[in-house]
Amino acid sequence: MAQERDIYRLSDVNGFVHDIIRLELPDSYWIEAEIAELNERGGHCYLTLIEKDDNSNTPIARAGARCWRNVWTVVKSHFERMTGTPMRAGIKVLLMAHAEFHEAYGFSWIITDIDPTYTLGDLARRRKEIIERLKADGVFDLNKQLDLSPFTQRIAVISSETAAGYGDFINQLHHNSRHLRFTTHLFPAIMQGEQVEQSVIQALNDINDSELEYDAVVIIRGGGSAVDLSGFDTLSLAENVANFPIPIITGIGHERDESILDLIAHSPVKTPTAAAELLINNLEQTWDIVAKAESDIIRLVQQRMEYERLRLVNLVNTLPHATRRMLERQSTHIAQLSARMLPAIRQQFATQQHHLAMIQTQMSNAVHQRMEKERHRLTLLEQQTKALDPQQLLKRGYSITIHNGHAVKDATKLQQGDILVTRTAKGAVTSVVKTE
Repeated sequence: MAQERDIYRLSDVNGFVHDIIRLELPDSYWIEAEIAELNERGGHCYLTLIEKDDNSNTPIARAGARCWRNVWTVVKSHFERMTGTPMRAGIKVLLMAHAEFHEAYGFSWIITDIDPTYTLGDLARRRKEIIERLKADGVFDLNKQLDLSPFTQRIAVISSETAAGYGDFINQLHHNSRHLRFTTHLFPAIMQGEQVEQSVIQALNDINDSELEYDAVVIIRGGGSAVDLSGFDTLSLAENVANFPIPIITGIGHERDESILDLIAHSPVKTPTAAAELLINNLEQTWDIVAKAESDIIRLVQQRMEYERLRLVNLVNTLPHATRRMLERQSTHIAQLSARMLPAIRQQFATQQHHLAMIQTQMSNAVHQRMEKERHRLTLLEQQTKALDPQQLLKRGYSITIHNGHAVKDATKLQQGDILVTRTAKGAVTSVVKTE
């Protein structure tokens, strides 16, 4: 016979838990926790509270909490007035709450008060410290200062290969309405949990070391709670993204949440499909600019061709008439030149003839005068020559003594035995030198 077992209905067990909690935890407690999620519905506030490990930033405790409308209206207003900031995810709070277990809805902390002097939580303070550190180091805006190429088509993607967000991104990017072409290369990474930081940094290093060239990096993830964003709020990851040499597009946030990576990335968007749309819009703008430039060039070329065609037609129509007018003007000009040139030539010819006649007369007189002058000079020379003729001297009683064909002018130069010839007007006498 089978052993009988005690079987309880779920409502009975839950009721038992309800009674134990009500009896064992009757008081309210001040609880330190971080708000991971916060939603308002019907005037009530529903929260998810977490506690994180100080070293790994990973949640180690989680619980739901509720603040009913009559309390929420008061504490919300008081908190915002005292802290200057709305209550939201990421804020660490100190709240008064008592435990409640409902048979149908499970366990929850019922909030009765929130201490507004306990301002930002550990997550928000850590974010603030990281942001201040990045700004102090001068790297906060480095990636934003890079230019996203208008021809961005080669995309490096950091995501989980099985993530729905990655599939949405690829589908949106490659099936765009303009049929624009993109090339994508996935660098797989863990996108939630404790290994997010190292995994994404390794993917960035792989992209930087890759032999392929990329125009942009896209970091995307699928859905998840705000708690899952904590892995993207680390200093090391932020520094890697800020100093990365090409623009980074992030699609890792939610409508109400923004990670540090979103703050320092070149272009933060909320979803993977929004990241795809950003790339598509960027290339569409380039396409439109190129298409407009092409259209403008075609239009300008057509206008120029039409202008040149009309100018050519005008030239064809005006050329014969213009040619005739030019020929007529040139013919008239030539006739005028001819009419002026003939009298001028005649006058110049007559002038030159008169000039030549004068030159001829002047030359004739000059030649005659020169001939008379030279004739007179010759007469004088003839007289001088006759006066110097040795024969005339001899006739006057002089004689000439010659030695070796030369007249003797210095008797001391003669030597004994020299033969001398002495010429007179009527003959010559030969003699020999006897003594010196």
